[in-house]
Amino acid sequence: MFTGIDEVDWASLGHAYGPADDVPGLLRGLASPDPVEREVALDGMYGAVHHQGDVYDSTLACIPFLLELVATPEVQDRGCVIELLTSIGGIDLDGDDELDELDPDDEEFEDAANYAMAAAAVAAGADVFLGLVDDEDREVRLAAPGALASLHGDPARVLVLLRERLTVETDTEVRLALVEAVGRIALRYESLRDEITDWLGWLMGAAQDPALRLAALAQLARCAPARLPRDVVVTVTGLLDELREAPAGRRGYATGAGAAAGSASAAAGAGAAAGAGAAGALADVPELDLPGRAEFAGLGDEQAEPRPATPTLVGQLRELREEQRAGRGTAWADDLLRTLHSALDDRVEDRIALVTAQLRSPDRDQRADAVWMCGGLVRTWRGAYDEVVRLVGAQLADPEPRLREAAVTWLEGLFEVARPAADALAARVAADPAPWAPERVGERAGGRFGMGSALLALTRTGDARAVPALARALEQPGLDSRLGYAITHLGEAGAPLVPALRHRLRGLPLDDELSEEAGPLLLALAHLGAAEALPEVLRVLRGAPAFRREWVVESSLRALTAFGPAADEAAGDLRALLDDCSVAVATSAARALWAVAGDAGAVVPRLRGLLLARDAAHRREAAWAVGAMGRAAGAAAPELRACLAAPGVWLRVDAAVALCRVTGEVREALPVLVGAWKENRHTRVKIAECLAELGPVPVEAASLLRAELARPRRHNVSEGTSGDHDVHQDEKLLALCRRALGHSGEETAG
Repeated sequence: MFTGIDEVDWASLGHAYGPADDVPGLLRGLASPDPVEREVALDGMYGAVHHQGDVYDSTLACIPFLLELVATPEVQDRGCVIELLTSIGGIDLDGDDELDELDPDDEEFEDAANYAMAAAAVAAGADVFLGLVDDEDREVRLAAPGALASLHGDPARVLVLLRERLTVETDTEVRLALVEAVGRIALRYESLRDEITDWLGWLMGAAQDPALRLAALAQLARCAPARLPRDVVVTVTGLLDELREAPAGRRGYATGAGAAAGSASAAAGAGAAAGAGAAGALADVPELDLPGRAEFAGLGDEQAEPRPATPTLVGQLRELREEQRAGRGTAWADDLLRTLHSALDDRVEDRIALVTAQLRSPDRDQRADAVWMCGGLVRTWRGAYDEVVRLVGAQLADPEPRLREAAVTWLEGLFEVARPAADALAARVAADPAPWAPERVGERAGGRFGMGSALLALTRTGDARAVPALARALEQPGLDSRLGYAITHLGEAGAPLVPALRHRLRGLPLDDELSEEAGPLLLALAHLGAAEALPEVLRVLRGAPAFRREWVVESSLRALTAFGPAADEAAGDLRALLDDCSVAVATSAARALWAVAGDAGAVVPRLRGLLLARDAAHRREAAWAVGAMGRAAGAAAPELRACLAAPGVWLRVDAAVALCRVTGEVREALPVLVGAWKENRHTRVKIAECLAELGPVPVEAASLLRAELARPRRHNVSEGTSGDHDVHQDEKLLALCRRALGHSGEETAG
């Protein structure tokens, strides 16, 4: 192996972290007999050579050697190498990334060229995967179908091979991978789609194995959702019930389904080779005498050998996956259901019905799968989730800590949407002697600590039952800052926490850790309007250390603003800070001074000057402070109008909102607000808040609000990323839209 590897000038090539002279060692590590060394090498390949999916010149140079590793039976963990090659070579260029549409001088051209060369290089060697579908190594058989579907240039040949292999494969998960690969071919090649969807439809009815029928249904949902049965939820829940009721060890029937599938696949493959469609081929298949379940006794899946732990990201992900699947007879079911949910996409009612049925299952594993499915569903789509939330809350009483962890982690990201689970959360908090501390879950090394917190979830719903536990949490030496920030959602119900907040703030050392410790306490006191905390706030304001001083001072000024005239003692400090070198501090001081002393004469000139600053961020901060003053800052209207033509959308929005507030009407700034609403969806909460505050809403804006309320997809969904507050922010937008339209006399749902 590795002929010619030392002839490559690796030092002249690069990867994510510089010269690629370490790559030969990584490649050789993949062939090591030591499993720890192999996993470390694999981690290095993903971490540097194929970092976050990127392809470098060193990645291209690796491809021949990776193909050689895959073709060498003596090498262990070849399945991982196949997956690596599939990732390197399986990137489809589309839209703006098409190579012929890019300027060779554009910095994106080299990246796109590398992707294209990687795809071509792996495809050129993809015949090696043809011989791996019947490899003795289960992990190789598991990875090979996906590689063939993604990389091989002759999809018709691959399709015949995959369906033939299904006739003899005995491992449940490998058979599911075969069906998934067939579905992938249908998505990639429209010329084969009708044939494949006919075959999938046939498999749904003919296979004895409910897992295989579920896999066929999931792929049919991806390839041809119009072909799904009308009662798709009933069908899926029935299959899940069959899986649950099957005897342990036979939940993935071994050969009967494969034999059934093979009778049809051989005929369909022959028909395809002759140029006929699958429907015609299947018409010639005789009525099948399918074996019964009892005939599959003793034919279980192969069990992977336990692996030693490694200090790598790849190892940590593997261990988490193993922990999630430990003790499950149908550990692959979550993948099938995730595929199905993804394919159902905007069929929100069907997806809600499906997770509701799963959450009511007596099978704990199915309920756990449902909780995980809820994440993408609720984060992406608006819907009627009260019953789903209530059922997830019921999982908090389950004795399995991992299920409780999954449930509470999901609930804590819902904020007000989690209110139907408030009783369950309150019961969990009351039963826990230390609900602020993370629960230990898992089995490895005594268990890991979970990240979920029932107390946090309950607090974010605004439920007063969180207050006693929060008071005790504030007495603990280490406070989760998320709990401190969540106190703001309690409203007046959080008032009993003021003494504990003051005590904790009073005891904080004025050192470099102050910004992390004081931030949530100051914000909570501000939201509670706790003017009695003025001595503690002034102590922090006056003693803020140089490290992250701006953050500490701004947080203190926010609290003084909320205290209003009751903080008159701070007026001298505020006047001094008007000329602070930090514009963020100066604008915060201006807003606080207005709130405390009402001194527009001292504040407005300073803010008008900052509205002329060259830095757009400084002008935004000034606009924010001017808007907070309302009509008292009317003299700053000319400077705000000048900002309406700024190139940055956020400066335009901040200036437009401030102008609305200082003039008391929306009309003048409306074109800017409407344009920004359409240009950047993330501006919508701020714009809707302004419209709801001032009302009535002009016709042009009302149409945007109505369209937003009618949209099923959350406004802030981003592909591949999500934030802890996304659902909360979208629900806030919906509430603001309804409130604004209510000002206009319109009836709104919800």
